[in-house]
Amino acid sequence: MRDLARQQADFQRGILGDDDTVLAEILDSPRETRARLFGVYRHAYGSRLVEAISNDHALLHLYLGDETFDEMAHAYVKARPSGHPNLRWYAQGLPDFLRSTEPYSDHPALADLAALEKALNDAFDAGEGAVVGLADMAGFAPEAWADLRFQPHPSVSRVDLVTNASAIWLALKNDEAPPEAAALDQPARLLVWRQEVTPMFRELPAEEAMMWDEAKNGISFGVLCEMLATYDDPDGAAGRGAGYLHGWIATGLLTGVSIGT
Repeated sequence: MRDLARQQADFQRGILGDDDTVLAEILDSPRETRARLFGVYRHAYGSRLVEAISNDHALLHLYLGDETFDEMAHAYVKARPSGHPNLRWYAQGLPDFLRSTEPYSDHPALADLAALEKALNDAFDAGEGAVVGLADMAGFAPEAWADLRFQPHPSVSRVDLVTNASAIWLALKNDEAPPEAAALDQPARLLVWRQEVTPMFRELPAEEAMMWDEAKNGISFGVLCEMLATYDDPDGAAGRGAGYLHGWIATGLLTGVSIGT
């Protein structure tokens, strides 16, 4: 058993890296050397992971083209061996890889595009949850609204982009020529969610993004409105907060509302 475990470990190291120790356990065939035979496994392993990355990042693949995408994906495979039995989660670290690894980090639109695709994939695969409707809100007395707290739907996430990657994504999605990548003066604050079975995203104004982020952290509606008052007209803060909340409910972003202290 110890020999089998050692052989399996040698085989894994050989697949994941450049360790050729396992070749001592393999015989040449009549037609091919052991190194070439084992190389088939190495290539198949890397190619399967590259295919998984492409499946999760089809628009990034389209944007980069086959050759550049293949080079990038193989670099990711070499830097981050798979540690999860489900290939669906293998590319989760791609945005961070592109953000931190040259030469890709010199082109921040790549990491932004990968982050947007990741968020949309995650929204699609997120768990189910009850959806709060406008009728549910009618059950709360007016005096209770200040203490309302909100629970986001499992599919909802927030993504901040420093480039026009969302415009690039939309153009690619519509089979149009994408605009030139460009840095933004202010980050684009995106909200990503699944509406029925379709992943969606929209850009939030800074005020609404702040309100969503704080609401997600359990801040009550009354305090949220007080925070909105620091952004714009204090007298209209409650109305603006109610308007944002109405939009969240209308698009199915909430799975729970409760009264807390």
